Amino acid sequence: MSLLANPALAARPVLGTLQAAALLALLLGLQPVLTDLYLPALPRIATDFAAPLAAMQMTMSGLILAFGLMQLVWGPVADRFGRRPVLLASLTLMVVASIGATLAEGIAALIAWRVAQGATLAAVVVCARAMVRDLYEPHEGARVMSLALSGLGVLAVVAPLSGGFIAAAFGWRATLGAVSTVTLIALLAIAWRLPETLRARNPQALRVPVLARNAREVFAHPTFRAWTSLTASTYAGLFIMLSGSSYVYIGVLGMTPSQYGLTMGAGSFIYLAGTVVCRRWLRRVGMVGAVQRGAFFTLAGGLGLAACALAAQPPIALVLLAHFLFTFGHGVHQPCGQAGAVGPFPQMAGVASALAGCLLALVAFGAGSWLGAAMDGTLRPLGFGLAGASIATALVAWTLVRRHGEPARTRTA
Repeated sequence: MSLLANPALAARPVLGTLQAAALLALLLGLQPVLTDLYLPALPRIATDFAAPLAAMQMTMSGLILAFGLMQLVWGPVADRFGRRPVLLASLTLMVVASIGATLAEGIAALIAWRVAQGATLAAVVVCARAMVRDLYEPHEGARVMSLALSGLGVLAVVAPLSGGFIAAAFGWRATLGAVSTVTLIALLAIAWRLPETLRARNPQALRVPVLARNAREVFAHPTFRAWTSLTASTYAGLFIMLSGSSYVYIGVLGMTPSQYGLTMGAGSFIYLAGTVVCRRWLRRVGMVGAVQRGAFFTLAGGLGLAACALAAQPPIALVLLAHFLFTFGHGVHQPCGQAGAVGPFPQMAGVASALAGCLLALVAFGAGSWLGAAMDGTLRPLGFGLAGASIATALVAWTLVRRHGEPARTRTA
């Protein structure tokens, strides 16, 4: 049953399901906006700044590292002061960082502003995931999260398409200018429409002993570990695709920036389809059954891309098929995993969300750092990296999630 019916919420404005899903989609959609819209411009930025591949990789890896570590800060802050003030502050800072990235005059400055974007994005995503637990029980939260991620999928379709065309027509600074515009729109929308969703602020949330106790309890919970392992594994695969695909698809397979944008947009559309199918599977087989089914698509995509990488001249159609199979599975895993990780912690949703996001980002940072060192002008690092992440995702879905995935509520903080 939705917690929107709880008398504790009756005295303040609440969100309908569609409105909640729309605002969540806008907040969570900032992540693909900060990455996917920017991707088609990467080769041009490298040329203009005469930057090596490792430095360009840091514009992605630095963002994701800051995104992960800062969630540990923003989660308790959101539990202490509420979701709305944290969102307003972080979105304001994100607008500033996005403008700074647009105006950067060198690769070092661009990396610094991208790190600042990641730090502010951490607050946005932590609050968005915690809001789902503020308002809904876990199974209903998974359905709402799936609906929100369908909206995110629309943004993820539009972002690379727009980025490709903007980069081709106006240059790479225009793509970062578009990021600034979207973040400003998000700030205005949240200021206008989002009420506070946290029912009771926790005045003890920032005390170090309380933080340590809560973090230990969250991390010790087998349901948290199962779902967080799933989301970290599947996101590692996605981050490998985000970090390396522009160089491989444009530099190795010969796509133009516009064609690459179309390809990534199509992949996001497939991801959107995965979230739609996820909602149907949730009604039929529940969260655990849904991710077990999705793992077959994930594994087929990862192994398929690895097989393509072994070919002397891999057919582009088969490369794209493998890419799309993986993104379909990702669309199933993410809504279930994000809702499942915070499900047992109605009074510690901020801490649980922060820990889950931090672990996800650290795994993705490791995967991206490995990819930056392994890139050799062929498809092999991308294919083998995605295969490794896919195998890990499938194994987690078929073992840890199967045994521990049904959320059970723990004690209050």
